[in-house]
Order: sequence, then C-alpha cells, then structure tokens
Amino acid sequence: MALKAYLRKEYLARRKRLSAEELAQQSQQIADLFFAHYAPTQGGSVHTFLPIKKHHELDTWLIVRKLWAEFPQTQVVVPVANPVDFSMTHFHLNPDTGLQENRWGIPEPVNSLPVPESEMTTVLVPLLCFDQQGHRVGYGKGFYDRFLALIPASSQKIGLSLTPPVDVIDDAEASDFTLDAVITPEKIYTFS
Repeated sequence: MALKAYLRKEYLARRKRLSAEELAQQSQQIADLFFAHYAPTQGGSVHTFLPIKKHHELDTWLIVRKLWAEFPQTQVVVPVANPVDFSMTHFHLNPDTGLQENRWGIPEPVNSLPVPESEMTTVLVPLLCFDQQGHRVGYGKGFYDRFLALIPASSQKIGLSLTPPVDVIDDAEASDFTLDAVITPEKIYTFS
C-alpha cells in the first residue's frame, strides 16, 4: 500500500540523493515547461513557494526571476507560514524584498505588501510526490490544503514535482485538494 507517511519518507530520501547538478537541471526543465504551457496573463499573479535548501527542493527562483524579467505586470506572491494554526498569509515579492528564513528554513519576505487569497490566479504547489488522480503528498502539516480551500475556484493549482506520479495514494482523503496539473522535468500531467 502507498500510504502518505511511507511516501513522504521515501520521496524525501530520493530527493536528498540527487546531486546539485541533477537538481539544477531538473529545476530548469520544470521552469521551461511552466513558461511554455502556463505563461502568466497580463495583470495576473503567480503564487510560489521558495525552496528549502536543506530539503533539496526544486529551485523556484528560476521561475521567479524570469517572471520579474519578462512578465513585469504579473504579481509574484509568496507565503508566510503561521506555525500556531498552520495557516499562511501571502505577500508580494519583488527584487527589493528582504527575506529571512523561518524555523523550517523557508525564506519569507520581510516588510512586504500583503496579497489576499482572492487575487491568486496561479498557485505553484510544493509536493514530495503525487498520484495519477492529482492528489499530493506534502510535508504533512496541511498548510496548502487550508490555503487552496480559500482561493478562487478559477485559480490554477499546479504542482511541481521532481518525480513522475505513483499509481495511487491509498490514504488520500476527500478533503485533500486535487491539483489541476503537475509539472515534472519530463512532462506535464493534467487532471480533471
């Protein structure tokens, strides 16, 4: 059985075995596919996570910097985690925004303008693995499930994954959000 706890441990270990070169190459492939298929619209927003270096997360800075350079009318938004209630607030990120790492090693903006959930048009969702139905396994705190429940139904929910899907996550729950798509280094998986 493919249970979340097992998958979480297994895919964290797999990711840590990647070399810096492999991680950089796969991050670039994912960024290239994102811009080829989901280039942002004028005046929209792209909400993204910033990578936790110690967990070998893919480098979303490749996406952020290209948005700044080539899509200046697109708002880049990043989360700040609240460890008390596992909620997130969201802030505008520009090249001048100061960052500091939180207790989990996640870079978070300092003195930035808040952005309400209602303004999210595209959300890039972190994950450790996902299945053929569009369910994801994250770190297990539920931050993104709470957040995705608050954004407009029309918002695109796009996972970014270094690995292809597993067949099924056996303990996926009805409250778990299904992603619209997941971008891997090799291809894009879409879900209805």
